[in-house]
Parts: sequence; structure tokens; C-alpha cells
Amino acid sequence: MTAVEKTNVMRMLEAAAISYTAHGYDAADGRIDGLAVAEKIGKAPEMVFKTLLTVALGGEICVFVLPVAAELDLKKAARAATVKNIEMAPLKDILKISGYVKGGCSPVGMKRLYRTFIDENAILLETMVVSAGKIGAQIELKPDDLLELISAQYADLCK
Repeated sequence: MTAVEKTNVMRMLEAAAISYTAHGYDAADGRIDGLAVAEKIGKAPEMVFKTLLTVALGGEICVFVLPVAAELDLKKAARAATVKNIEMAPLKDILKISGYVKGGCSPVGMKRLYRTFIDENAILLETMVVSAGKIGAQIELKPDDLLELISAQYADLCK
């Protein structure tokens, strides 16, 4: 396990009195996909979540947090967000939209508080792991704490 430098995400959790565990991993090998990260921090893939940005018809940004091995079902995502159509945000826009780079995108501390949906499977977990806001850093926390902090809701999101 690699030492983790404190991130703004961690500071926000501390300010909200939410307990978390930081996990660091070495990203030098370029393997920063979710499954590789789960392996590197020694967590089951169903515990490690990725953060995906989407654009709804009309331009609204919606955020979806789901297990790293799962695939976002765009129809379910649109239904959860009560919009007619939704598509993945272009990769080139991730930094501009969220303030984070691809591979380091956290549902906590984005430039704006977008409507966010967490896959309902998180309810079954004691803790879940999400990005701490930069490549090489993850945070583990209770799903309900994350839900409350970012005003998210649980939804059926995966294919």
C-alpha cells in the first residue's frame, strides 16, 4: 500500500465529520482502470466504485457511481434521472465539468454539486471505495455517508 497525500476530498469528509480510510496505490505502471485499482488496494471489485459523468438531453450533467466491473445502462440512468435521453460526457470535457482528471474523478468535491446517483448495490455494503480526487488515491467510507454528503440517491443503474 502506498502512502496517500491528503486530498480536498479527504478534507471535505473531515469537515463533515465523516470517517473514512485512505488507500493509496502506485499508478506508475499506467494501470489505473477500476479493476486494477481494486486489485492494487486489495479490495473486491464489487466494493470499488467508479464515477461516470453523463449529459442529459438539454445539457444537464448527471453523475453515476457504480461498481468498477459494471457497465452503466443508459436507459436505466435516464429513468433514474427522469430524463428522456442521456449519454456519456465526452472524455475531453471531464476536467472542465468535474475539476478532476479521468481516473481521478471523485463524486465528492466536483466543481458543482450535480445530481448524483449511486448504484443500489452499494446499500448491501458496509463500506465502499471511491476515488479520493486524484490518481493513486482512494477513500473507503459508508455508502449512506457518501449519499448524504453529496445529496445523492440510490438507483438501479447497471446492465
